[in-house]
Amino acid sequence: MATSQSPSTVNPSHGASSVQFTVGKLDAGMAMLLTDENHLIEFPSLLLPEGVTSGSIINIEVRQNVTEELRQREKFQALQEQIVQEFGSKVPEVPHLNVRSVTQTAITLEWDPLVLYSANLHQLILYRDGVKLSQQIPLVDSRDKSPNHLFKVSGLDVNHEYQFRLEMRTSAGHYFSNTCKTKTHSLDNLTGIHVAFGDYESDAEVESLKTCIERIGASWSEDVSIDTTHVLCRTARGPKYEQAVHLNIPIVKPDWLIACETNKKLQPALSYYLN
Repeated sequence: MATSQSPSTVNPSHGASSVQFTVGKLDAGMAMLLTDENHLIEFPSLLLPEGVTSGSIINIEVRQNVTEELRQREKFQALQEQIVQEFGSKVPEVPHLNVRSVTQTAITLEWDPLVLYSANLHQLILYRDGVKLSQQIPLVDSRDKSPNHLFKVSGLDVNHEYQFRLEMRTSAGHYFSNTCKTKTHSLDNLTGIHVAFGDYESDAEVESLKTCIERIGASWSEDVSIDTTHVLCRTARGPKYEQAVHLNIPIVKPDWLIACETNKKLQPALSYYLN
């Protein structure tokens, strides 16, 4: 920007144009500029050369900044490609459903870690024999807040075949898993029993019960979990007892397990409840 008395000019070689103005009203923030054709424009007074006052004649030169245009265009194109790569090229993967454990009246299902990429998980829905279950599947494990990958379906018929399918609803669409077919156990199949031990005064009794579990093909674990079908104990105390109460897992006397082995079929737990 320079003070000049030359008329409006255009320099074709540089793609620039210079327009002459007369400075009219001038205040702290804005100057009123007048062209030879009596066109009035407002111009920020901070951008005027030092010493310019009302009545000064100035030339304002306008030039296209081709280099900066190319730089910003390339930057914008790179951003567009990054967005496409991050959000548009990868869609969520179809969930894979598996059967974790089976008993006479319950089936525990699990699925591999969900691969969502940039999508958000909205809802998980389980279908049994093509019918949507009313139970809500929590998206996170309430114990450690990690992504949930297990769900136990209870209240099933004994020795009955079922089909399950998982629907994953995301911000990128709905995705259905494979179909899992499985059958609940008959009463004489004791392999679905999975016990945990509460408080015992005798370690020898616990070892004897573990041997019984091996004989009937059942299983046991130290901790109470979603796989636990019964908690065996003699006294109503201890952290495992409290956890079983919280999870609504049957707490029975050891006699129940012995009765199952003796009768070679699953026994009703009600008459063996600790309380």
